[in-house]
Amino acid sequence: MTAHGWVGLLAIAAAEALLFAGNRWVGEWFTALVWTGYILFMDGLVHAWTGQSYLTTRRRELAGVIAASIGCWWLFELYNAPRFWRGGADLQGLWWQYHNLEPNFLLRLVGYTWAFATIFPALFLTAEALKASVLADFARRRPLRLPGWGHAASMILGGVAVVLPLLVVSRWLVPLVWVGYALLLEPVNYRRGAPAWLREVETGDYRTLAALLGSGLICGVLWEFWNYWALTKWTYTVPYAGDLTLFEMPILGYLGFPPFALEAFAMYNFLRSLVKS
Repeated sequence: MTAHGWVGLLAIAAAEALLFAGNRWVGEWFTALVWTGYILFMDGLVHAWTGQSYLTTRRRELAGVIAASIGCWWLFELYNAPRFWRGGADLQGLWWQYHNLEPNFLLRLVGYTWAFATIFPALFLTAEALKASVLADFARRRPLRLPGWGHAASMILGGVAVVLPLLVVSRWLVPLVWVGYALLLEPVNYRRGAPAWLREVETGDYRTLAALLGSGLICGVLWEFWNYWALTKWTYTVPYAGDLTLFEMPILGYLGFPPFALEAFAMYNFLRSLVKS
């Protein structure tokens, strides 16, 4: 384990201790603090297992992942508040709501940006750790090739999924947001020669696919676990068995975290391919 990995682990423990000791500042900034610690810890773990990581050998890549994480989550915030960006005043239809936010606008913007910046790095580092450890044997499986019409169908379905929630304000459409960009952009990345798990499974390598799905679930549970006790937090208003919850998240909502990891992967690699082209 690297030194910064141990620092991350200590940061998580300190944030937890101060939160339950009643430190209000830590409680209000808890999400950003604890996930920064998690990223440091996971980066150290990935380096220990693979000899490389964002903070040791790929700092430039980390900057791109952070930028994509911030930009893409602001896009999801746009989906979350259709009545607001269309000029209406009714915000009761939000899929998720934030509570106890910092009243100062600039500090609140810092809090948003810091928290949003941790999303993609946490997902990708967790996936790298899984890929290098428990999923190492998934590199030698039966190859699977999606036919050309399958790619086209995926892009069409993805296009509908990303556009429809912007045109129709409905709480029932929230699942489309977590699968739409994965369906749309993964075949695009495949065709553009960008990193794509679709290409890997054609050679029988399922490590990236399985690692992303596992990472989404692990990070999803941790997001909700740490969010539950934070002072500044989020809650949900969705029609899918919304009263049956684990922490603040309705049970069925956890099904959205694995495809969200695939979506984050597809969005980042698409944006990266645009910058490189």
